[in-house]
Amino acid sequence: MSNLRTTGRTALVAVRAVLVFTVLLGILYPLAVTGIGQLAFPAQANGSMLTADGKAVGSSLIGQAFTAEDGTPLPQYFQSRPSASGQDGYDAMASGGSNLGPSNSDLLAQIRQRRAAIAAFEGVDPSLIPPDALTASASGLDPQISPEYALLQVRRVADARGLSDAAVRALVESRIQGRDLGFLGEPRVNVLELNLALDRLSSGEEG
Repeated sequence: MSNLRTTGRTALVAVRAVLVFTVLLGILYPLAVTGIGQLAFPAQANGSMLTADGKAVGSSLIGQAFTAEDGTPLPQYFQSRPSASGQDGYDAMASGGSNLGPSNSDLLAQIRQRRAAIAAFEGVDPSLIPPDALTASASGLDPQISPEYALLQVRRVADARGLSDAAVRALVESRIQGRDLGFLGEPRVNVLELNLALDRLSSGEEG
């Protein structure tokens, strides 16, 4: 009988512990973290969304394509790096790279095709195209490109919008983000942020 009472007390303690920790860690802790995030970092907590004309157009953390409905790149916008995420690229539900090795024949063929297509689109020598314009990132959702790739696109974007090369180049240079903490990562340009600034420049809102 004493063993039965001991087992019953132990079970009751276990049930109480489960209930207490469920309330603490399953309800109160998530609510506290969410509240702190909303108060201290509201933009980041809500997905770092960017807006245009009061409407959300994307996140500064997630890359996207700037193409027409048929998939052709829009000449009036800076283009993102390639994406192997999902069938059409930049699918946040299928984040990932191609997993193709550097000597894979399919990857080498993709790089040759991309180099030829970008060279024709930008009107430049194929040797000038930087690596990030030819290869997808590991996540497939990289929102940034190298300053070299952004500057390579200046003339085409300026011609498409009727702007001066100097004005578009200055816009790109103003959007270059340096290395984190001065030594982590590489300089980069957020493509969505750049294109939104470009729209404002074209409409005369950004001087």
